[in-house]
Amino acid sequence: MSYGSPKSKLGGNLSSQQQKMMESSQAIGKLTVESAQAIAQINQQAVQDMATAFQEKVAELLKVKNPQEAFDVVHAQVLQDAAKQVTDYQAKVAKVMKANHDDLSGLAESLIQQSKMDLIHFVNDATANAPAGSEPYVSVFKTAFSNALQNFELIRASTADSFANFEKSVNNMSHLSTATAPKKTASKARSKK
Repeated sequence: MSYGSPKSKLGGNLSSQQQKMMESSQAIGKLTVESAQAIAQINQQAVQDMATAFQEKVAELLKVKNPQEAFDVVHAQVLQDAAKQVTDYQAKVAKVMKANHDDLSGLAESLIQQSKMDLIHFVNDATANAPAGSEPYVSVFKTAFSNALQNFELIRASTADSFANFEKSVNNMSHLSTATAPKKTASKARSKK
């Protein structure tokens, strides 16, 4: 009779864990859809902005009579405006990706911690009801389980560090591209004087 109660307790824990996994999966799916929608809106706006800018530049070029002046307009104005638009686009996409990454990381971290705690409780419940005389085996199993959890934490921490370094590199590249765009505009203003 002592075996019936732990089994029902384990079944209840598994059901609770499955419910939490479903909720987390739904939250991850919702964030993914929101991210895709935000990026689609950014893309649509970028296309509209580029089409408008293209029409304006074509209208300006049609007014120009001198070929050299047309080349100067294209070179000085159009290319720099395009570079600025690309930089703005990259910044908007990076902002959406970072926001969703932070949300997803938080969800994943809580899910990992909850799964780890559920697994520890499962192992403790299972080994607490081990038959008499199996203590050495239980001890070996618990030690191996503890080592596996420690190795998992080391791998997870290493992966998190690697991703943080990658994210810093992406942010540095983004800041570098935004820092160079205003310099081009400033040099354009100086060349007009």
